[in-house]
Amino acid sequence: MKLVEYFDSKKGVGVLSTADSEGKVDAAIYARPHFMEDGTLAFIMRDRLSHHNLQSNPHATYLFKEEGSSYRGKRLFMTRVREEQDTGQLESLRRRKSAYGNSEDMFLVFFKLDNELPLVGDGS
Repeated sequence: MKLVEYFDSKKGVGVLSTADSEGKVDAAIYARPHFMEDGTLAFIMRDRLSHHNLQSNPHATYLFKEEGSSYRGKRLFMTRVREEQDTGQLESLRRRKSAYGNSEDMFLVFFKLDNELPLVGDGS
């Protein structure tokens, strides 16, 4: 099953992990990735710690745990390739409209997928 089909068919919780240039780690709840036509994955981010970390260290991991009591899901290892700020494309991809309005800057951050592993194990 392709990743886009997987994420379209599964519900669960996702966590994006980043680290700054000194290796200080952050983890935050994030929605499922958006899959772009050019093969990249994209996440919508506010200008907070995860986004800040990606400015000095482009590597990130996204962990997705499927709903249910078993340990099924995915781990995606990614590298940031570009971003855009407050664009029409970003608005078109938003799954939810914030109750707080658009008072904060929003970024659409694109990643290339470096590796995909199951939630548990090494994939072999």
